[in-house]
Amino acid sequence: MEILKRVMIKSIIILLPAAGAAAFLKWEKMPEGIIAGGALGLLNLRGLVRSVEGLAGAEKAALRMVILSMIRLTVLLAVIFPLIWLRIVNVIGMLIGFTIVFMLILFEGARVGRSS
Repeated sequence: MEILKRVMIKSIIILLPAAGAAAFLKWEKMPEGIIAGGALGLLNLRGLVRSVEGLAGAEKAALRMVILSMIRLTVLLAVIFPLIWLRIVNVIGMLIGFTIVFMLILFEGARVGRSS
């Protein structure tokens, strides 16, 4: 849970200035895309953490993990598709937001791995 908190704090610290810079440069719907992509990335990470915590020591954990992952992916796509279809967000901005969260997950995981 500690990694999740660090990733969330660092993501907010990076996402908000990135969205601000995009707004300053007047890229169309880019700030909304960055914020939406980051928020969905963080929600996806939180769902993954909760899924893994809930499966510790459970019987048939692999099957439950696959089912929970498919549900999470379906919900994620159900949110992303209308945002893009209705042109509420910029697709590139959304990718930037997801990428920021993903990179922070990698960096925090590497940091924890080195300290162990």
